[in-house]
Amino acid sequence: MSLRLLIVDDSRMSRLILQGLVLQAHPDWTIMHASSGEEALQQVRESPVDLVSMDFNMHGMNGLDAALALRQLLPQVPIAILTANVQTAVQERIEEAGMVFIAKPITAQAVQQLAALAGA
Repeated sequence: MSLRLLIVDDSRMSRLILQGLVLQAHPDWTIMHASSGEEALQQVRESPVDLVSMDFNMHGMNGLDAALALRQLLPQVPIAILTANVQTAVQERIEEAGMVFIAKPITAQAVQQLAALAGA
């Protein structure tokens, strides 16, 4: 099952680590990158995706605000917020917004959680 995953994180290293783990488990997936919420919004306007992984703490628009804006453009696309910010209040805000919280560091288990969102 080939999916288009958009990885949004201001850390290039985090994007590459997640990409590597995803491609190990799902070599047929297409991976797209964005380094900010604004860039992510522009990309999905040009090329829709099937799944989004979003960092929470980023420069400019935070991940939750970006995810909410993405949800307006692509209401059916599953969105996971991958973040090292594990405060209960942050987790609750993410879940109240209808998104999935996944704690960093990025691991193979995080990839499994992400894939499960897309039914893969």
